[in-house]
Amino acid sequence: MIKKGISHLGIFFLGVLSLLPLPVLYILADGTYLLLYFVFGYRRKVVRANLLNALPDRTLHEIAIIEKRFYRYLGSLVFEIVKMSSISKQEIERRFVFKNKEQVQEYLDHGQSVLICSAHYGNWEWGTLGIGLNFSADHYPIYKPLTNPTFDHWFKKVRSKFGNKLIAMRQTMRALQASKDKPSIFSFGNDQAPSKDESHYWTSFMNQASSVQLGIEKIAKRTNQPIFYFKVNVLKRGFYEVDCVPLCLNPAETAEFEITELHTRFLEEIIKAQPEYWLWSHRRWKYRPKPELLLSKNKMLKQA
Repeated sequence: MIKKGISHLGIFFLGVLSLLPLPVLYILADGTYLLLYFVFGYRRKVVRANLLNALPDRTLHEIAIIEKRFYRYLGSLVFEIVKMSSISKQEIERRFVFKNKEQVQEYLDHGQSVLICSAHYGNWEWGTLGIGLNFSADHYPIYKPLTNPTFDHWFKKVRSKFGNKLIAMRQTMRALQASKDKPSIFSFGNDQAPSKDESHYWTSFMNQASSVQLGIEKIAKRTNQPIFYFKVNVLKRGFYEVDCVPLCLNPAETAEFEITELHTRFLEEIIKAQPEYWLWSHRRWKYRPKPELLLSKNKMLKQA
């Protein structure tokens, strides 16, 4: 009961904070960056280890610069997410612009559902709101529920404010079945690691053995729904542009794991180009593959 009360108090505080204009929130973001990086050292060991392992071609000086840029962006991202509960449609449309969206809309106009692949790169939360505003179809973002049910309910409500219909990962197939008679958009994050028990496919990602979610590939091959990668470009503070890139338009014709490798390599190139905008504080590589899985993978690659 006490925990629930504290959660509601926190939600009230966040709601009040969100009413501040973004320029003021960005001043707070700069202070948060200084606290996270220099005072508390929030996950600095995790971030530094991830950067060193993922970018072995960069010097220590370059890694340090990327690290500081990441924390500065993380400070901004925190307050941009806070702003979500009060931000208007007009403000999202002004700050999160979609390029080439007519390619996606053409499929929807012809009654064809579309799958979207993206990652924790740039402001993915504003991206979710933007998709709901920019396409004339029901949008189902696939998400992982928070462990705190009070905050999960509040955050789900915030994410759904412009018509999005959030679906918990384990309910994906049920939602697909329920929406099969009308064109819809299902969006997936391709960089979140599966749990240890669900790590069935391993590949190299950012210079490290990585387990990858197979959900979007399985659904795409079963439904033959086209996949678009929504590539987020950070233009300047608080302004983004999304390039709607056709990733795989005929999934049924692909080989096993081809789609998974395709979106993994695509994200890899995005991160290498501007690494400071990816979520390096996430413990992406906390699990390691069993040796027999890697041997099987190497054998399969040699035979291909």
